[in-house]
Amino acid sequence: MKITVLGSGTSQGVPTITCECEVCRSLDFRDKRLRSSIHVEIDELSLVIDTGPDFRQQMLNNQIRQLDAILYTHEHKDHTAGMDDVRSFNFKQNTDMPIYAREQVLAQLRKEFAYVFAERKYPGTPKISENKIINAPFKIQNINITPIHVMHHKLPVFGFRIGDFTYITDANAIDDKELEKIKGSKILILNALQKKEHLSHFNLKKAITIAQNIDAEQTYFSHISHTMGLHKSVTKELPKNILLAYDGLKLDV
Repeated sequence: MKITVLGSGTSQGVPTITCECEVCRSLDFRDKRLRSSIHVEIDELSLVIDTGPDFRQQMLNNQIRQLDAILYTHEHKDHTAGMDDVRSFNFKQNTDMPIYAREQVLAQLRKEFAYVFAERKYPGTPKISENKIINAPFKIQNINITPIHVMHHKLPVFGFRIGDFTYITDANAIDDKELEKIKGSKILILNALQKKEHLSHFNLKKAITIAQNIDAEQTYFSHISHTMGLHKSVTKELPKNILLAYDGLKLDV
């Protein structure tokens, strides 16, 4: 299985519009963060988790020319806004794009992209195939996927485990039962927004505690704000086997 980090930034991305902090002015490519998303290649399956506002650019940056499915973690715009651009894959592959999400996420997508789900569609509109998922394992083709239920303040969010890899974004709480689903993962990507405490995201200290509890062989932090600090500086503060993710990072699991 090959994982590509398409974006490792929080909802505003990094650099942030109007900001002149040292992170937003940094020339280090690792401090340039598009909105959070990953690409997963396993066997013959190519899938993306979340299609944020940078989806088009992420597909181009990483030369992704085949896409078989999309998983959605939750309905916030920084994770869904780019769904319209799946039309390019519709045209090339001559098939509808399967999307997998809990019902409340599908309902929000139907509202925000009403023209996509309309009975009478405008020519060229994206073609989507809806698949409702719950907190139970499911399959795409022959690949087993296990949802991980986490909380983003009061909003339920799904992380996903695929084989020995787990991806969790936009969380500030994971109960013990869900943590057990993650344990044994070789690679974990987990959100860590900033150093200060936050209402709906793990801060750096809490993310480290969670990561050490799970004890994956390697953990990467994602969904990072410019307020976290420079990539090279924060990296020096992290415990063994924990690193910051960055856009374009490729992992073999």
